[in-house]
Amino acid sequence: MSGWGEFIAAYGAFLASHAIPVRPPVKPFLTARLGKAGFSLAYSALSIAVLVWLIVAAGRAPHVEIWPRAAWQSHVTLVAMVAACLILALAAFRPNPFSFGGWRNGDFDPGRPGIAGWIRHPVLAVLALWASGHIVPNGNLAHVILFSGFALFALLGQRLIDRRRKREMGESRWSELGKAARAGRSLGADTATFVRLAAGLGLLIVLIWLHPTIIGLDPLGW
Repeated sequence: MSGWGEFIAAYGAFLASHAIPVRPPVKPFLTARLGKAGFSLAYSALSIAVLVWLIVAAGRAPHVEIWPRAAWQSHVTLVAMVAACLILALAAFRPNPFSFGGWRNGDFDPGRPGIAGWIRHPVLAVLALWASGHIVPNGNLAHVILFSGFALFALLGQRLIDRRRKREMGESRWSELGKAARAGRSLGADTATFVRLAAGLGLLIVLIWLHPTIIGLDPLGW
């Protein structure tokens, strides 16, 4: 299977891999047998594997140009990736009861919410920035579909997770915690914040360095 057929199959597998495992009764069934950590590990491994397949399949799909490549477009991607890496660094290993991927959510302090006081779903915001930034320099049909789908997935996912968290926490508790987090947010100009921001820039440098090897294109030399 190749061309559009592989791309459609990979896209279907990507959507199914993110929809089916988290639905009841599938998630409780798998969690009971794998444990919470085992489920998270298996779900992450599956997501990464399907994502890699989808990106490879997009590259193999027939090239149908929608808009031409221009030198300025890579700057849009770079700006989006700077923001994405910094947000990811600020969110990593921090409690966040509003979204998925939070670390030790029981320790969440709404008086010191970190990035969660500004962005409830930082991981999905990172995905939206990454996808939106990559649409601009990739004006062929397969990649426009690919990255537009990721951006839409990230935006719709925030609404779905908000609904789920409201249901799990109770709407009044969810609303009160959100108001407290917004009231407690600050720029957080302390040593830990600067270390995280430096780590985010370091991540950006690593991604730029690896991009030619993994993707086959130099993001600074397009």
